[in-house]
Amino acid sequence: MRTFVYVLTALAVIGLGFWAYHENYKTQAVLSESEHYAREIGRAHERLSMLRAEWAYLNRPERLRDLAEINFDRLGLLPFHPDQFGRVDQVAYPQPTETGLEIEEPVDISSQGAEP
Repeated sequence: MRTFVYVLTALAVIGLGFWAYHENYKTQAVLSESEHYAREIGRAHERLSMLRAEWAYLNRPERLRDLAEINFDRLGLLPFHPDQFGRVDQVAYPQPTETGLEIEEPVDISSQGAEP
Protein backbone atom coordinates (compact mmCIF):
# COMPACT_ATOMS: atom_id res chain seq x y z
CA MET A 1 0.00 0.00 0.00
CA ARG A 2 2.89 2.34 0.80
CA THR A 3 4.46 1.66 -2.56
CA PHE A 4 1.23 2.65 -4.31
CA VAL A 5 1.08 5.94 -2.34
CA TYR A 6 4.74 6.66 -3.16
CA VAL A 7 4.22 5.98 -6.86
CA LEU A 8 1.05 8.07 -6.88
CA THR A 9 2.84 10.92 -5.08
CA ALA A 10 5.78 10.72 -7.51
CA LEU A 11 3.41 10.81 -10.49
CA ALA A 12 1.59 13.80 -8.96
CA VAL A 13 4.90 15.65 -8.49
CA ILE A 14 5.96 14.87 -12.07
CA GLY A 15 2.54 16.01 -13.37
CA LEU A 16 2.66 19.23 -11.37
CA GLY A 17 6.22 19.88 -12.56
CA PHE A 18 5.11 19.38 -16.16
CA TRP A 19 2.14 21.73 -15.63
CA ALA A 20 4.38 24.38 -13.98
CA TYR A 21 6.85 24.09 -16.87
CA HIS A 22 4.12 24.78 -19.45
CA GLU A 23 2.60 27.60 -17.40
CA ASN A 24 6.03 29.22 -17.12
CA TYR A 25 6.49 29.25 -20.90
CA LYS A 26 2.93 30.52 -21.46
CA THR A 27 3.58 33.34 -18.98
CA GLN A 28 6.85 34.26 -20.68
CA ALA A 29 5.12 34.33 -24.07
CA VAL A 30 2.34 36.58 -22.77
CA LEU A 31 4.87 38.92 -21.12
CA SER A 32 6.85 39.13 -24.34
CA GLU A 33 3.67 39.88 -26.28
CA SER A 34 2.60 42.58 -23.80
CA GLU A 35 6.05 44.21 -24.06
CA HIS A 36 5.67 44.16 -27.85
CA TYR A 37 2.28 45.88 -27.58
CA ALA A 38 3.68 48.43 -25.12
CA ARG A 39 6.43 49.30 -27.63
CA GLU A 40 3.84 49.61 -30.40
CA ILE A 41 1.72 51.91 -28.23
CA GLY A 42 4.78 54.04 -27.47
CA ARG A 43 5.57 54.36 -31.18
CA ALA A 44 1.93 55.24 -31.89
CA HIS A 45 2.04 57.98 -29.21
CA GLU A 46 5.23 59.38 -30.73
CA ARG A 47 3.67 59.33 -34.20
CA LEU A 48 0.51 60.99 -32.87
CA SER A 49 2.46 63.78 -31.20
CA MET A 50 4.43 64.30 -34.42
CA LEU A 51 1.20 64.45 -36.44
CA ARG A 52 -0.33 66.93 -34.00
CA ALA A 53 2.73 69.16 -34.26
CA GLU A 54 2.63 68.93 -38.05
CA TRP A 55 -1.09 69.75 -38.05
CA ALA A 56 -0.50 72.80 -35.87
CA TYR A 57 2.33 73.91 -38.17
CA LEU A 58 0.20 73.53 -41.30
CA ASN A 59 -2.79 75.36 -39.76
CA ARG A 60 -0.96 78.55 -38.88
CA PRO A 61 -3.25 81.51 -39.64
CA GLU A 62 -0.63 83.40 -41.65
CA ARG A 63 0.03 80.32 -43.84
CA LEU A 64 -3.69 79.76 -44.44
CA ARG A 65 -4.14 83.45 -45.24
CA ASP A 66 -1.32 83.28 -47.81
CA LEU A 67 -2.82 80.14 -49.36
CA ALA A 68 -6.23 81.79 -49.58
CA GLU A 69 -4.67 84.80 -51.34
CA ILE A 70 -2.70 82.61 -53.76
CA ASN A 71 -5.78 80.54 -54.65
CA PHE A 72 -8.30 83.39 -54.61
CA ASP A 73 -9.11 83.00 -58.32
CA ARG A 74 -10.06 79.31 -57.92
CA LEU A 75 -11.62 79.37 -54.44
CA GLY A 76 -12.89 82.91 -53.93
CA LEU A 77 -12.22 82.78 -50.19
CA LEU A 78 -12.55 86.04 -48.28
CA PRO A 79 -11.70 86.83 -44.64
CA PHE A 80 -14.50 86.89 -42.07
CA HIS A 81 -15.87 90.18 -40.80
CA PRO A 82 -17.92 90.67 -37.61
CA ASP A 83 -20.97 91.89 -39.55
CA GLN A 84 -21.20 88.51 -41.35
CA PHE A 85 -22.37 86.73 -38.20
CA GLY A 86 -26.00 86.68 -37.12
CA ARG A 87 -27.76 86.59 -33.76
CA VAL A 88 -29.49 83.63 -32.18
CA ASP A 89 -32.94 85.24 -32.47
CA GLN A 90 -32.46 85.33 -36.26
CA VAL A 91 -32.25 81.54 -36.53
CA ALA A 92 -35.42 79.94 -37.90
CA TYR A 93 -35.99 76.86 -35.76
CA PRO A 94 -38.42 74.20 -37.05
CA GLN A 95 -41.81 74.02 -35.37
CA PRO A 96 -42.34 71.04 -33.07
CA THR A 97 -44.39 68.28 -34.65
CA GLU A 98 -47.17 66.31 -33.02
CA THR A 99 -46.12 62.76 -32.20
CA GLY A 100 -49.58 61.45 -31.42
CA LEU A 101 -48.49 60.41 -27.93
CA GLU A 102 -50.35 61.95 -25.03
CA ILE A 103 -49.05 62.01 -21.48
CA GLU A 104 -51.82 61.01 -19.12
CA GLU A 105 -50.17 61.74 -15.77
CA PRO A 106 -47.07 63.94 -16.04
CA VAL A 107 -44.41 63.48 -13.35
CA ASP A 108 -42.68 66.51 -11.82
CA ILE A 109 -38.92 65.92 -11.96
CA SER A 110 -37.81 69.34 -10.78
CA SER A 111 -35.72 69.55 -7.64
CA GLN A 112 -37.56 72.57 -6.23
CA GLY A 113 -39.79 70.54 -3.96
CA ALA A 114 -37.12 68.09 -2.87
CA GLU A 115 -35.73 68.11 0.64
CA PRO A 116 -31.96 68.01 1.15
